[in-house]
Order: sequence, then structure tokens, then C-alpha cells
Amino acid sequence: MIESLAQIATDPAAWIALATLIAMEVVLGIDNLVFISILTNKLPASERSRARRLGIGGALVMRLALLATVSIIVKLTAPVATVMGHGFSWRDLILIAGGLFLVWKATKEIHHSVDPDAGHDVFDTKQVTLGVGAAIGQILVLDLIFSVDSIITAVGMTTHVPIMFIAVIVAVTVMLFAADPLSNFIHKNPTIVMLALGFLLMIGTMLIADGFGVHVPKGYIYSAMAFSGLVEGLNMMSRRARKKRRERRAAAGQ
Repeated sequence: MIESLAQIATDPAAWIALATLIAMEVVLGIDNLVFISILTNKLPASERSRARRLGIGGALVMRLALLATVSIIVKLTAPVATVMGHGFSWRDLILIAGGLFLVWKATKEIHHSVDPDAGHDVFDTKQVTLGVGAAIGQILVLDLIFSVDSIITAVGMTTHVPIMFIAVIVAVTVMLFAADPLSNFIHKNPTIVMLALGFLLMIGTMLIADGFGVHVPKGYIYSAMAFSGLVEGLNMMSRRARKKRRERRAAAGQ
């Protein structure tokens, strides 16, 4: 292992692969952070930070464990079932299940945000209180979905397992430090919540499409997210400017 790390340290291609993998893991981590932020913000304020740390810490352990079985994960791309002439692998089934979970979760949260007093219906969860354990469990489920896909992608970029370990550790560390600021920002700006839920809905749909063999380049998805975030940022600046003008007029009127 030490010799392998020494070889990697002197190989420029390995450094390029490491930088690329870290960037990929951080970008994929944005999806997880948005989900974690919305989910943990439903907890009591005293438990939110702890739930984020435990969830992200558990995700790190799970990713490292998956990397240790990378030879098995690579085989998940082999077809295991055929439906109407289309072969589905375990990876496809995992992506479809994860996409459906994400679509369901985002749709439910949008439903309650738009109509919080709708009464008893298929989305009604008022009688169920989200606990720290349930929040951590949902964080780990979603992270498992993204981990399998990212590891398979990483294997296609490098054959050095130590590089994959380093990239995952760095990316999860970034997530750990960014979780609280992002969650607090989303909590303080309610309009961001709806935008974030829209992102989750789009990502879930992308996962389902990918599971059915329709690959949507992630660049399109993240470009749309960045553009939407820019527009919402301009809206926030506009609202802040109007508020300051009203305050100045009120002060002048006194």
C-alpha cells in the first residue's frame, strides 16, 4: 500500500485523476447537501447540527466500505433482468429506486409547502414526527444511491483505489464543513426551499431516466441549477433593495 502511494505521488496523471475525482465528488455532494439541509431543517433546532454530522459521518463510513468492495460494485453493471428487450443491471435498479424515492420525497415536501393545511391525503404525514434516527436513515439511503453511481464512474477514470479513498475523504470533509452554513442559509430564505425541492425533483427524474438507459449529461442538470440559483439570487437582492428603500422612506417620514 505504501509503495502504491509512493508511485501515485510521483505520477502526474494520478494527480490529475485525483483532482478530477475530488471535483466530481464535491459536485455530486451538492445533491446530498440540499437533501440533508431540507431534511434536517425539519428537526428541532438543537438536533439539526448533530443529525447532519452523524448522517455525513455515516455516509463517509459507508462510502469507504463500498470502495473496499469496488470489484463487486463494478459487476453491478452486468444485466440481471430483461424487460421488453431492455436489460437492467443492479445499478439501473438502484438508480430507479433512488430516483423514485427522491421524486416522492420532493413531491411530498412541495405539497406541504404549497398547502400545509390540506388535511388527510396520500401525502399527509402530520401524525408522524421525524426523528434524528429517521433523518440519518434517509440520508444514508440517498447517499448509497449516489455512491454506487459515483464509484462506478470513478473506476472508469482511474484504477488506483487509494486515489478513490482520498477523493471521497476530501469530498465528504467539504460536505461536513458546508452542511451547517448551507442549511442555515436555506432555513433563513424560504424561497430557496422551493427551488431546492425543484432541484431534488429534477435530480430524481434524471436518476430514473438513467436507470432506464436514457443518459442525461450531468452538465445540463448542473447548468440549469446554477442558472436557477443565479436568478433566485437576483430576486433576493431585489427584495433586499426594496426592503431597504421602504425602511429609508419610513425613517424619512418620521
